[in-house]
Amino acid sequence: MIQTPYYLIDKSKLLQNMEKIAKLRELSGARALLALKCFATWSVFDLMREYMDGTTSSSLNEVRLGHERFGKETHAYSVAYADYEIDEVVSHADKIIFNTIGQLQRFEKQSSGIVRGLRLNPGVSSSSFDLADPARPFSRLGEWDMAKVEPVMDMISGFMIHNNCENGDFDLFDKMLGQIEEKFSPLLKKADWVSLGGGIHFTGDNYPLTKFAERLKRFSGEFGVQVYLEPGEASITRSTTLEVTVLDKLYNGKDLVVVDSSIEAHMLDLLIYRESAKVHPNQGPHRYMVCGKSCLAGDIFGEFDFENELNVGDRISIQDTAGYTMVKKNWFNGVKMPAIAIRELDGSIRTVREFSYADYEQSLS
Repeated sequence: MIQTPYYLIDKSKLLQNMEKIAKLRELSGARALLALKCFATWSVFDLMREYMDGTTSSSLNEVRLGHERFGKETHAYSVAYADYEIDEVVSHADKIIFNTIGQLQRFEKQSSGIVRGLRLNPGVSSSSFDLADPARPFSRLGEWDMAKVEPVMDMISGFMIHNNCENGDFDLFDKMLGQIEEKFSPLLKKADWVSLGGGIHFTGDNYPLTKFAERLKRFSGEFGVQVYLEPGEASITRSTTLEVTVLDKLYNGKDLVVVDSSIEAHMLDLLIYRESAKVHPNQGPHRYMVCGKSCLAGDIFGEFDFENELNVGDRISIQDTAGYTMVKKNWFNGVKMPAIAIRELDGSIRTVREFSYADYEQSLS
């Protein structure tokens, strides 16, 4: 058995998402780009590139990784590019999407050799968290004033609009896309392509994939644009577990167990958004609060029900841990960083990366 903690990516479960993406591409004509900000574990890109059109990025490092490890189409986006990195960004990208008109004009000369786009902010989103809401008041994410965009249309050929966040509601998506059409119609009619971003949970159970495809196709036809989607979580949902081991147990008003992992170090979004991890089947007569091993008092995965009593040495599989985990993991408390393992389609498991003291030491100075 592999020493815990480790992330275990199951290719057979990843394949289920890929097949839904392939079906959507076929039905709608839309292209799908993996959002590297969510998931960038390139050891499974060999499978994913068969079903997706390329990658989209949020930084120089991501655009380079997409170009070198995934291939196909490589879209570059960043909230702001620095002078010292723009030439390298352009060298790795097929398209570059600027967040503001100011950045577009500043780097007009450097980006003249590739396709250019601009981010639009429609002022509406599906986010239930102000922290993640791209349409929050005073948002810096994209241009919203059509009158300012019109004069620079000769410099760009398309737009990126990202306003869906964990949106599994097709009717809400449809409503917001209608608002986008109404607000930006004159601009969209002049575009060649439009990316509708990520955050659309179209690989989830019971999502109306055919209706979604028809809506995308209608949008594409009405404005004469190539539609892009940027699935992050939708690409890798339910494909991965974080395998941990119970190190200690105690009772302090509740039954607690301490495991060899940490939400602050290994599943940071649980802490940021005050959410609970997932354990399956989460039923049985024995209830435990599963706690991380860092010194942070709130380092808690959640409370779960188990069929049997937990003891030191028992293993727990934390479910659905691919998104925003491996790209955010850190060395808080010097806690051992999880290895990364892959379950191949034939059922065999191989470790593709382990982290050592040298990695910890060399991340500092």
